[in-house]
Amino acid sequence: MSEAMWTGAVLAVVGGYFDAYTYIARGGVFANAQTGNIVLLGVKLMEGDVLKALTYFIPILAFTVGIFVAEYVRKVGNSRHLHWRQMIILIEILLVIGTTLMPRTGTCDMIVNVCISFVCSLQVQSFRKIDGIVCATTMCTGNLRSAAEALVHYQYSKESRDLHNAVKYTAINLFFIIGAALGALLTSLFGETAVMFCTVGLLIVLVLMFRKPA
Repeated sequence: MSEAMWTGAVLAVVGGYFDAYTYIARGGVFANAQTGNIVLLGVKLMEGDVLKALTYFIPILAFTVGIFVAEYVRKVGNSRHLHWRQMIILIEILLVIGTTLMPRTGTCDMIVNVCISFVCSLQVQSFRKIDGIVCATTMCTGNLRSAAEALVHYQYSKESRDLHNAVKYTAINLFFIIGAALGALLTSLFGETAVMFCTVGLLIVLVLMFRKPA
């Protein structure tokens, strides 16, 4: 169930939500799109604004550390009652709750961005295959490329598998957009505490993974 389409769809909604939330409420930083942060890091360094550059560098570092942690949990985290991916989801939930409890002032933006970048790296490393395709639930560029590639393959092969794969990649990206739209809406209504709504999606994923695949 960790690779089921519905699991991937919910995670994509959460991924889009995170990016919208940190960009709108936490200083214009992307939680998932580290390429964007790297570009902005370079821009600020060129402008000589080292302090602002750090606001982009530290989430990049947190994202990298999250990859190490996810791999460690994968190797040692399985138990009789929980799959290692469920442990990853539990870590994500706890970190999201922790960010919600932080003061609603700009002084905590850096800490929140670090936590959410860490959460996103756990997710992107742990959930890399959805319904038979390799894809990401926290960013869209690779999925967009794969969707276009699958369509080109379909033009030549006429195999339904290629067309279905293109649809799957497109669907994941659409769910990401839905998550970003929800993030923008709820952040405008609830401000910094809006990140708490991500726990709903993560809890759904946690429950889904207790089910047997059909």
